[in-house]
Amino acid sequence: MVLSDEINIKPKSKCKWDLVSLGEIMLRLDPGDMRIKTTRNFKVWEGGGEYNVTRGLTKCFGLKTAVVTGIVKNEIGYLLKDLISQGGVDMSYVKWFPYDGIGRCARVGLNFTERGFGIRGALGVYDRANSAASKLKVGDIDWDKIFREDGARWFHTGGIFAALSDTSANVIIEASKIARKNGTIVSYDLNYRPSLWEALGGNKKAIEVNREIANYVDVAIGNEEDFTVALGFEVKGLDKKLTKLDPENFKRMIKHCVSKYPNFKAVATTLRSVKTANINDWGAILYYKGNFFQATKRENLEIYDRIGGGDSFVSGLIYGFLTDKSPDVIVEYGAVHGALAMTTPGDTSMASLSEVEKIVTGGGARVKR
Repeated sequence: MVLSDEINIKPKSKCKWDLVSLGEIMLRLDPGDMRIKTTRNFKVWEGGGEYNVTRGLTKCFGLKTAVVTGIVKNEIGYLLKDLISQGGVDMSYVKWFPYDGIGRCARVGLNFTERGFGIRGALGVYDRANSAASKLKVGDIDWDKIFREDGARWFHTGGIFAALSDTSANVIIEASKIARKNGTIVSYDLNYRPSLWEALGGNKKAIEVNREIANYVDVAIGNEEDFTVALGFEVKGLDKKLTKLDPENFKRMIKHCVSKYPNFKAVATTLRSVKTANINDWGAILYYKGNFFQATKRENLEIYDRIGGGDSFVSGLIYGFLTDKSPDVIVEYGAVHGALAMTTPGDTSMASLSEVEKIVTGGGARVKR
């Protein structure tokens, strides 16, 4: 089945923002080369599935972005604000929540993440219940101002925010409806996290919620297993360890997905096979206007920090669309930016546009003099 139509993006001259995102932003506490349970020092980063996409579009690709989230008014919230400001993302639409003295009602979520090495995988431990972002509800944000008065070419959100609370999925639907009404493209990264969905009803509830949200999405994005666990679309031949990633099986799944959601104008998925914590195979597929476009497969890719690679894939992909690249190039921008993000620590990309474009056009790593 051919997708409903192509992606028509509003001109930059009519919009204040290239992209606005909705999601939780946490503090990531990183023990470096140590482990969480034995370290005595942590480095602090900011990060969040939806925010990482936004920051990448600003810091790497030079676009104008803003974020919608909730942050508590205390010194920890102000630290988060300072980190976001360094990322160049506008915070005009942030809802600030009062601090009750102990964080009983609202707080900043924490994400303790240690990098894997060799046969030991990465480990993430969340401490994020009752975060200010999870308290957002329908009516809290003036979406008409964002999408009608100020204008945004693209709106991005995802399944992590959808799973934060009983109210967050409805906020996504509210925002997406108003965005599409005003001609803004809506992208949604399925980003399934079992730990977040467990208290809400598990995998069954995740599929129910994501299938409702999917009705208001133009561009659907996921990783190797997201479309199965978050939307219920099985990929034939997929083993539990994700070692056999046959692109043809993913293509069949995507066609089935589009037949159920003809509003999807594009569908993209990463194809990452984990060999060790520091060696991955990396690829991606984009389905657009009835055709498949596959990124260059990079085998035995050495990585430093796997966290954030998928988010950087999304920001590269969106940049390709926003700058009117051809589909075969769009998927390369996503795959290359995602791969580069995994060569540095932290959730967010430290890549430059020149680095991305050099690899997209066939260049590789070399000594700079």
